[in-house]
Amino acid sequence: MSYTALARKWRPKKFSELIGQEHVRRALVNALESGRVHHAFLFTGTRGVGKTTIARILAKCLNCETGVRAEPCGVCASCLEIDAGRFPDLIEVDAASRTKVDDTRELLDNVQYAPTRGRYKVYLVDEVHMLSAHSFNALLKTLEEPPPHVKFLLATTDPQKLPATVLSRCLQFNLKRLPAADIAARLKLILEEEEVAFDAAGLKLVAQAADGSMRDALSLLDQLIAFGGGRAGEAEARAMLGTISRDHVLRIAQLLAEADGAALVSCARSLEEFAPDYAQVLDELAALLVRVGLRQAVSDYEGDELYAPELLERLARALSPEDVQLFYQTAIIGRRDLPLAPDPRTGFSGCGRHERRRGRRRAGGGRRHDRLVGRRLVGRDRERARALRGGAPAREPLCARRPPGPSRALGARCAQPAGAHPRAGGEARAGTVALLRRAGAARVPGAKRRGRDPGAPRTACLGAGAGRRTARLRRRAGRSGAA
Repeated sequence: MSYTALARKWRPKKFSELIGQEHVRRALVNALESGRVHHAFLFTGTRGVGKTTIARILAKCLNCETGVRAEPCGVCASCLEIDAGRFPDLIEVDAASRTKVDDTRELLDNVQYAPTRGRYKVYLVDEVHMLSAHSFNALLKTLEEPPPHVKFLLATTDPQKLPATVLSRCLQFNLKRLPAADIAARLKLILEEEEVAFDAAGLKLVAQAADGSMRDALSLLDQLIAFGGGRAGEAEARAMLGTISRDHVLRIAQLLAEADGAALVSCARSLEEFAPDYAQVLDELAALLVRVGLRQAVSDYEGDELYAPELLERLARALSPEDVQLFYQTAIIGRRDLPLAPDPRTGFSGCGRHERRRGRRRAGGGRRHDRLVGRRLVGRDRERARALRGGAPAREPLCARRPPGPSRALGARCAQPAGAHPRAGGEARAGTVALLRRAGAARVPGAKRRGRDPGAPRTACLGAGAGRRTARLRRRAGRSGAA
């Protein structure tokens, strides 16, 4: 018995059947309706987002027997042959298997000939980034000035590997990842047409596991129907994907709200019998906390198929907004650092201990928490830390009392009171100030090099050789006094 996979059976055949990619659909439809169709298109994006599908729909629009139009009829011989992959004027090339320059030259030798049956000869080159550098060079001239009956449709998942000379000759369309909600809605429509029983929560899990790829979602759906014996249920989806039941995640969230450390450790240990993916457990916990935070911020937030509004309302009342944010950050940071743990179970248990410890500090250690925050804000400035806790006002730090300018400028140091700077004695400072006053507007060495006013006291520098400069100032002050 022949069976066609869902990914092939439910491939869109018109622009109106596309899911997402509105920016690409609108541009192509307007170009077809106005008759301004470019000769080369480049479609980029991750796997399973519709690059080849859009290229085939565009080929049907160009070669439909009813004329060039934005919506092909779908019933003429050209449309049916393109859908079946038998149209002679749609040349699909797998660049991953034809990377050599000889293959490209053989392909371009037939460009000059008119199409056999259709209106245009369309070259659909998939994974075009796999071509060699010589193949790209051989393609450049034809790609820039093809015959009027030729259209190039290029598709790639890695546009960074394409030469700039190729990118400049094509209209580029970057296809986005599909939202999980759109994927779930498409899966629901397909299962209703296929008359397969399903659970909305199970479809949501499949859509999330697809990671923005519709083809991955349909392949997982095929696997789920086979795994569930003709049914796409939530329990079957969790068993197939290796995720734990929502009840365990809810139990963890409730124990966090109750600050029950012993029960939280026991719940974490009880997950071992299911052999879960602890990274996915942390992902689901973080997703639940996001919904709880949304419920706290938006009173009429109704949730989704995974969590009922009553459950979110109960957790929103049991947890403070600060604790929700704290637990969420702990979950995502623990998810990031999970590969660094000795094993996933130990890393997951460490996240739970961290959350309990931070929760106790925020709940019962008010003064201790304030002191911790104060130290983080000001470091070792104890006076400002006391000001944060409501004590005496903090004095202005020493670095703020110094005048602006280079740290070794003579004016910046001499402006301090005598003996104020720890690197110089008060007597030396007073002597230098007196020399400056006696020298008046005399030229200070180094002033021209720094481009400053020769009479300004900041032009001199107490760096290396400051003793020699001071001696020259003394001699100059003596000559001016004798005169």
